[in-house]
Amino acid sequence: MTTLYYSPSACLAHDTGNHHPESAGRLRAINARLQQPEFAALEYREAIRATREQLALIHTPAHIERVCNSLPVRGLVALDADTPLSPGSLDAALYAVGAVCCAVDAVFAQKRVNAFCAVRPPGHHAEPDQAMGFCLFNNVAIAAAHALGKYAIHRVAIVDFDVHHGNGTQAAFYHRPEVLYASTHQFPWYPGTGSARETGSGNIVNVPLPGGCDSTCFRAAVSEHILPALERFAPQLVLVSAGFDGHRDDPLAELNLLEADFGWITRELLAVAARHAAGRLVSVLEGGYQLDALTASVAAHVRAMMAAE
Repeated sequence: MTTLYYSPSACLAHDTGNHHPESAGRLRAINARLQQPEFAALEYREAIRATREQLALIHTPAHIERVCNSLPVRGLVALDADTPLSPGSLDAALYAVGAVCCAVDAVFAQKRVNAFCAVRPPGHHAEPDQAMGFCLFNNVAIAAAHALGKYAIHRVAIVDFDVHHGNGTQAAFYHRPEVLYASTHQFPWYPGTGSARETGSGNIVNVPLPGGCDSTCFRAAVSEHILPALERFAPQLVLVSAGFDGHRDDPLAELNLLEADFGWITRELLAVAARHAAGRLVSVLEGGYQLDALTASVAAHVRAMMAAE
């Protein structure tokens, strides 16, 4: 399997200020790790900026205008307590969305390819009508809507293993049964959503994890809830909100996962994609804020993608 890699340089221009956990250093560290010899077969691809029409697949006109009109000429402005904007933020966000849509197009255009998009700002907290939680636009949700509108498919699965619940992705598809949203996340934790009782039209599968959940706990939750739901749904495309902040060394939460766990779930999702989606899987970076843990986890994730049959 050929793994495509998208990481637009524009994503580095989103300046979050000093001491913000979601910094450009995350992408620099990932890019450095993926330039090591074992990843020489990665196929680097260029991305194009998303259009307003693509943003509008998920986001309201008012939200799009609010982000565009809030962009500062210099310095930073805050959309909320966690979500700053800098002069380069809009371009970064448009290239982040564009990269994921380009990756979707690529896995439909070519056989035997999957894709990893190391982009920022992340997206899964961005709701249709508001930015929040470091996120401006919902990269993975827009990509799902893009795929459904462009290709002759009717079932897209989004699997989110970020330690924080993807409230924005859930909100975008809560009553859209053509999208399965399945999430493991620490609960209760930010942003407060993600109860197992939140089921949408039967297409939302939330698997809350307690603080301290380790490899055994995580793998059991995925095996008992997420994987059976995916088999029943039989997705024609698998999208992954790949957050690595569940690692035991990450400072923003309290799970105790290891990089091997991220390799394991990646292999499981690739197997689902092979059975139902002709191998079509696109993974999108979400969280992960301790750089050593992040790069080790991304390496395990991408290694598994490259090894897929």
